[in-house]
Amino acid sequence: MHKKLNFEIIRTIAAIALSLLVAFIIILAVSKEPGEAFKMLLMGPLSSVRHFGNVIEMMIPLTFTGLAVSVMFQAKQFNLGADGAFFIGAVGATIIALEMSMPPVIHPTVAIIFGGALGAITCMIPGILKNKWKANEVVSSLMLNYIMLYLGIYIIKNHLRDINAGTTVSQKFPSTAKLPKIVPNTRIHVGLIIVIALVVILYFFMYKSKHGYEIRMTGQNPMFAKYSGINVNKVIINTQILGGFIAGIGGAVEVLGMYSRFEWQTSPNYGWDGIIVAILARNNPALVPVGAFFLAYLRVGADLMSRMTDVQNEVVAIIQGIMIVLIDAESFLSYWKKKRTFKEATSKTEIASQNLKTN
Repeated sequence: MHKKLNFEIIRTIAAIALSLLVAFIIILAVSKEPGEAFKMLLMGPLSSVRHFGNVIEMMIPLTFTGLAVSVMFQAKQFNLGADGAFFIGAVGATIIALEMSMPPVIHPTVAIIFGGALGAITCMIPGILKNKWKANEVVSSLMLNYIMLYLGIYIIKNHLRDINAGTTVSQKFPSTAKLPKIVPNTRIHVGLIIVIALVVILYFFMYKSKHGYEIRMTGQNPMFAKYSGINVNKVIINTQILGGFIAGIGGAVEVLGMYSRFEWQTSPNYGWDGIIVAILARNNPALVPVGAFFLAYLRVGADLMSRMTDVQNEVVAIIQGIMIVLIDAESFLSYWKKKRTFKEATSKTEIASQNLKTN
C-alpha cells in the first residue's frame, strides 16, 4: 500500500511537470515576453500578501468540494452533484442568515449546518434513484445540478432579493451571520480552520473507522463487500449523503466568508473543480488540500499572467486537461513501475538464494 501511494505521488508529480513543460512551450510560441509570462504564472502569487491570500481564499472552497467528491469516488459512486449541492448549500445559508436572528457564533453555525443538510439531500437523490430504479447516478446528478441552480436563483430572486440593488442579489447579511476574517490585509476567513478540521476528521473516518472501511471496500469490490455482510445499498446512499453534506457546507462557508450578500447569477463551478482536486489527490482526504492549493495557486498565477503580460489565462485549462489525462491514464509510467517491481523481486530472490546456500 505504501509503495503504491509513493508511485501515485511520483506519477502525479510527473504529470504536473509535463503539463507545465507543455504550458511553457505554448507560452514560448504565443508570447513576446515568455520569460516574464512564465515567471508571473509560477511566482506571481508569491509577489504580495494579498495575492497569496487569494490563493488560500480559493483553496478553501476547492478543498470542500474535493473532499465531497473524493468520498463519493472512494465508493465508486460517480455522483457529479457536488456542484448543485455547493450552490444550494450557499442558498440555504443565505436563507438562515437573512430570515433568522441569532447571536454571532450560533448564527453562522446554524446557517452552515442547514446549507450542509440541503447539500446532503441534493446528492442523496441520485443515490436513491440508483438503488430503487437502477438510474445512472452520473446522468441524474448532472440534471439535478441544473434543478438546484435554478431553484436557488428562484428563491433569491423572489424571496430574498434586495429590490434597491441594480441586479439580482440578496439583501446584505447581518454581521452576526458572517464568518470573521483571520488574516489582516486578506479575505481569509474562519472557513480555513473549519476545512482543516474537516480534512483531519474525514481522513480518520475513511482510514481508521469501520464505516470508512465499508465505503472503501464497497468501492474496491462490491460483491465481496456484500458477501462480507456489508449493506452495500446503505453504504452507497450514506456515502452520497456525506459527500453532499460536505459540499453544502462548502457553499455555506464560501458565501458567508467571502461575500456580504448572495451575488451568484450562475454556479461558480467549484463542484466541477472538486473533481480535478479529487483526481490530483487520488481520492485521499489528506492530499485534497495539496491538490486544492496547487489548483488555486495555478489559477491565481494565470490571472496575474493574463493581466500583466500578453498571455491569456486559458493556458491553465490546457495544463488542467493534460494533467487529468496523464494522471488518469493507468499506463502512464506503468513500464517504470513494472521494471522497478521486477528489480525488487529479483533482488529479494537473490538474497533468499544466498541465505539458503549459507545455511
